[in-house]
Amino acid sequence: MKSNKQKIKLMTHVVAGYPSLKATETLVLDMAKAGVDFIEIQIPFSDPLADGPTIMEANDLALKNGTTVQDCFALMKKLSTQVKIPLLFMSYYNILFNYGLKKFCQKAHACGAQGLIIPDIPLDEESSEHFIANCEKYHLNHIRLLSPSSTEKRIKLNAQVQNGFVYCTSRVGTTGAKNQIAPDLKNYLKKIRRYISVPIAVGFGISKPEHVQALIGHADIAVIGSAIIEKIKKNGINSVQRFIKELAC
Repeated sequence: MKSNKQKIKLMTHVVAGYPSLKATETLVLDMAKAGVDFIEIQIPFSDPLADGPTIMEANDLALKNGTTVQDCFALMKKLSTQVKIPLLFMSYYNILFNYGLKKFCQKAHACGAQGLIIPDIPLDEESSEHFIANCEKYHLNHIRLLSPSSTEKRIKLNAQVQNGFVYCTSRVGTTGAKNQIAPDLKNYLKKIRRYISVPIAVGFGISKPEHVQALIGHADIAVIGSAIIEKIKKNGINSVQRFIKELAC
């Protein structure tokens, strides 16, 4: 996956339909203008298990706004023709399962998505669900997730199917902006590097320029999600572009 050159790349997170579909479109365009390298567009779900209260609330509001999977495909199709950076879908497997996995992957690719981030589909279920197989059939990067609780065996298994990049959570638990990043994060990333050859993205709690700076030399991509939602809640969507420029290294 190609992106702009800088010391560490940025991936931002939006929830489709929050605070509205039109606002989501504006946010993605503003983020691209601000120099973001990747954007994950979350398809809202009623029970987003990996997300903390900030993104859970955004999911809830997006669903109350009536946002559908079809709306998300239409949004992706429109945005993928307007920005040059990779756009990915993030959601939960229930969405794909109910839509039809093959049909979903085919549609996602046709709309311009370059990959899928689905945190609740483990490798153990590949033989029955064929998630990776369908992603590869329709030319979608299937982004694997690892956490500090991932065993060496689990890291090796994910290394066998790595592509695009690997998303490492900075801590065990759910998303959410934090004042400090985990003190043992660097050792954890060093362990990941032994087996993972694709770029490493780090998310969960990255919310300040100091956090992004601390990742330089240890990770390739900093992921900012909850902090952006909080900016929108407090200061509106027009505050996001400036926030991203402050984060960029």
